[in-house]
Amino acid sequence: MNSPFDNERPLSISPSLAATIGLEEATLLSVLTELAEYRPAQGQGWCFSHEDAQRRLPFWGPLDIERVSKNLAGKGLLHIGSAPFQQGGQLLFHFGQTPAAWANQIQHQAQHQSQRQPQTLAGHGIPIVEPQQLQQPRQAMARTDGASLIAPNWQPDNETLQRLTQLNVDQQFALQQVPEFVTYWRDSGQTQRSWGAKFHQQVIRKWRERETFSHSNNKDQMRPIDFNWRPSHEAMEMMTKHAAVDPQFVEDAIPEFILYWNEKGTKANTWNTKFIQHVRRQWARFKATVEHDSEPKLIADNWQPSADVWDILRLANIEQPFAQSLIPEFILYWKEAKQAQSAWNTKFLQHVKYHWAKQHQVRGQQLATGTLSTGTQPRKTRERSLAEDLTDTSW
Repeated sequence: MNSPFDNERPLSISPSLAATIGLEEATLLSVLTELAEYRPAQGQGWCFSHEDAQRRLPFWGPLDIERVSKNLAGKGLLHIGSAPFQQGGQLLFHFGQTPAAWANQIQHQAQHQSQRQPQTLAGHGIPIVEPQQLQQPRQAMARTDGASLIAPNWQPDNETLQRLTQLNVDQQFALQQVPEFVTYWRDSGQTQRSWGAKFHQQVIRKWRERETFSHSNNKDQMRPIDFNWRPSHEAMEMMTKHAAVDPQFVEDAIPEFILYWNEKGTKANTWNTKFIQHVRRQWARFKATVEHDSEPKLIADNWQPSADVWDILRLANIEQPFAQSLIPEFILYWKEAKQAQSAWNTKFLQHVKYHWAKQHQVRGQQLATGTLSTGTQPRKTRERSLAEDLTDTSW
């Protein structure tokens, strides 16, 4: 025979109880108390299932029940021993005391009703309320929208940090805002439904203020790129660790980047940003080219770089005539070596970048000494020292 709880019946909610803990909390607590009266406990608690929710609370979805039950748990009126309701489809709960203890407490509270605080829950047949819980400030007890105070050890979750990263906010900068954020909102005593969303808003605002301040301070610090320029440690980490670019590829890109912008005479205060964009464009095309080369083979007499190679070199600001002048020597070397390779395009790109970097070093020295030559042709093998030949990894 079904218990009265299994049938559709009116909900019984005390107005004064709803005024004390909130209408939604009073509704769910009334239903759970009714369930505990008619069903045997499972261990030390009860199970409120998805079917129970559909029968007794059809106007709520799983997310509503999860939210309100968390509110009750936060007020100390309920103990939850299951996964979130929306995830597990059931609510394992208990009121913290055995039924016998409840009865004793109800009887004791009834005898001393006149001596108790006017907002006691015992008069409503709820056998779980501790006296100190009834004396909480009304503001704290009236949270019915899922809002809560911020915890002393609150930290942003990974999803919040990822959203900030997608907006180009430095993660370290975001984490540096946590202590001030927590201190401010704990002092204010305000509640929020989502501290992550509040933190996201505050970090975005502070990041924009920082960028505005930085731009106003740096607008007069525009300068041309120096021949000894190198990307910062943070820029290198962003490319090699976060973007997974080969460190050697990054190193090879530095000379061509410096030479291009030095000859243009451009002034900037964001060389690291320009360099990161430069490398990422090259790396994307480079990876696509490598993926097309699959099977090892000897180099052909009439071998020519693919169109992708010229696109990559164009992105690297390396002149095409310069690269074309290296093809005959490149073919001759590998024909005599008789080695099969699966990526001739990649080999040639490395070779061109190596010689372009060598030319950059020579031109940098010439600019420093005032003996700049107008020639752009690479030095031939016989013009290089034995040490250079032995350390040449471009082949």
